Amino acid sequence: MRPEDLALLHVPGTVALRGDLLLTDVTHPDLEADAYRGSLWRIPHEGPPARFTYGDHDTAPRISPDGAWVAFLRASGGGKPQLHVMPTGGGEARPITDLPLGAGVPVWAPDSRRIAFVARVPEPGRYGTAEGVGAAAEAPRRITGFRYRGDGAGFVLDRPQVLYVVNALADIPQPVPLTDGRCDVEAPCWYDEHVLVSAPRDLDPDNLHTDLYAVPALGGEPVLAVRSAGSAVLPVTLSDDVFYLGAEFSGVHAVARNTGLYRATPWIGGEPVEGTRLTEEESVDCEQLPPVPVEDGVLVAVRVRGAVELRLVPHDSAGTSLEKLPVVLGERASVRAFASYGGRTVAVVSSPEHPGQVVAAASAPGRLPDSVGSGASVLADFCGPLAGTRPLRELTAVSRDGHPVHGWLAVPEGEGPHPVLLNVHGGPFHQHGWGFLDETQVYTAAGYAVVLPNPRGSAGYGQAHGQAVIGALGTVDAEDVLALLDAALAEPACDPERVGVMGGSYGGFMTSWLAAHHGARFQAAWSERAVNAWDSFVGSSDIGWFFAEAYCGPDPEAQRAMSPLYHADRITLPFAVVHSEEDWRCPVEQAQRMFVALRRNGVPAEFLLFPGEGHELTRSGRPRHRLQRFQAVLEWWSRHLSP
Repeated sequence: MRPEDLALLHVPGTVALRGDLLLTDVTHPDLEADAYRGSLWRIPHEGPPARFTYGDHDTAPRISPDGAWVAFLRASGGGKPQLHVMPTGGGEARPITDLPLGAGVPVWAPDSRRIAFVARVPEPGRYGTAEGVGAAAEAPRRITGFRYRGDGAGFVLDRPQVLYVVNALADIPQPVPLTDGRCDVEAPCWYDEHVLVSAPRDLDPDNLHTDLYAVPALGGEPVLAVRSAGSAVLPVTLSDDVFYLGAEFSGVHAVARNTGLYRATPWIGGEPVEGTRLTEEESVDCEQLPPVPVEDGVLVAVRVRGAVELRLVPHDSAGTSLEKLPVVLGERASVRAFASYGGRTVAVVSSPEHPGQVVAAASAPGRLPDSVGSGASVLADFCGPLAGTRPLRELTAVSRDGHPVHGWLAVPEGEGPHPVLLNVHGGPFHQHGWGFLDETQVYTAAGYAVVLPNPRGSAGYGQAHGQAVIGALGTVDAEDVLALLDAALAEPACDPERVGVMGGSYGGFMTSWLAAHHGARFQAAWSERAVNAWDSFVGSSDIGWFFAEAYCGPDPEAQRAMSPLYHADRITLPFAVVHSEEDWRCPVEQAQRMFVALRRNGVPAEFLLFPGEGHELTRSGRPRHRLQRFQAVLEWWSRHLSP
């Protein structure tokens, strides 16, 4: 895969299923327009997919319970996504909203007329709501809490996320706000004549705990319905029961917690209830995808040793461990979205060599050997085979203290030994794995072997594995990374004399840390959107006010000891500092401080700064910036890892 092949990545995002109607939204980067384009497609039982809509960028299809209507989001001419509705038999899409900051994903009511959604509502006079008043001329913001901005969203205190309900079939649809904006609400779900939403405890924006609140669909105060043990998100209903994803924690320790499936039966108007955890806390970690109730249980996506598997949680579960949950789809692959109706289950599944196909699961859950599996079938492939993609091979190693380490190696075509890139993922409670990663394919096509480690701190190996780095960043995780690198360098295809280290976010932290403490092992480093100094991260990051203490503890000296910036005097190798101007997760000051420290120490350092981008540049940034970043990466490594 070449950098310009980004334009070939036509990838399905979500799936909607009802009866014989199966819809998916397919999006691709348009390098010429520097935008993302996409439409809805209908996938029949037999024959090729057919285009269903023709907007600039149509996403999030949802079919009404009676099967007559499709609601979806359409962004036209670079504008904000607005809610549209059209008949399932085809026809012209009708706009339902015209909100200044756009609308969120639609959720149909059981009556197939009303739709719930959330949308950000600007304060009067802000964000273009006052004619002739630009952003620089607006009044100052009065900030009194921690959560006043978010990466990828910008300031949020003056544009809260509000719950709306609209009669989509009315002659003149009028969206009605049901919450007052005192805090953001998320993930609406119909429950009789109420809409359940996930919201911060006590409706306090700065509370890290989230509960489920019931909002009367005809208007009225939100009522606490389900009190969580830490968090409650993505509720779905089945009869009187509510299923949702959640994690258990207290205080600021809301990191590296396995997300499980819960069940509760709310009594609206009575005392709030507490949910029952259906999955074991240690072994089952659910991906943040909405659970789907089916006849025999509830389908959830679970992170397992680099895979994201679709598993069935039986209705009678209570703390059920991973090995007792049947696999429906996704071994050695990554499930990105799924839906089920009438005994039929479909999913978007990604593999190392393919960004995403729509597949149908076997009729009965069972252990499947690969991304499609025995009895399953590919229904639609909008991308087709990408030239030059390379498979992943699992690697295992033993760390210095005897801990097992797991990861992957991708090797280019042709005889080696090849120069090696050690690529560390972000998080740290995240994972490399069996899903498609465009970076791996671009680097192998350019002639580099790529090592992808999942050290302690990563997700998918049990909660204890993820929490092993709390208060110990740069210790066992660094040892694990180096152990897997050694296993890769023992392969004849890898050149131990030409090794570079790179990564983003936590991976950028690890790149900086390894450059300072094990720099002799590498020829150069590429550190991207990194955490370099926990002390300033506390006050500058949108999550720093709790995240730094949760991982490093409250002691400023301990935070400094775990900060690569304060070890920068030990770095001597060529070093690329890469960042985005509008990154509020790891703010740009993290890059600026590291760059200045390196240059003052005489290190051959360079600073690559992308305008207008946030923390997610490599995944969802402007297409041209993604292309330019790939070009810069390859140019950097061609200078420092050439024969």
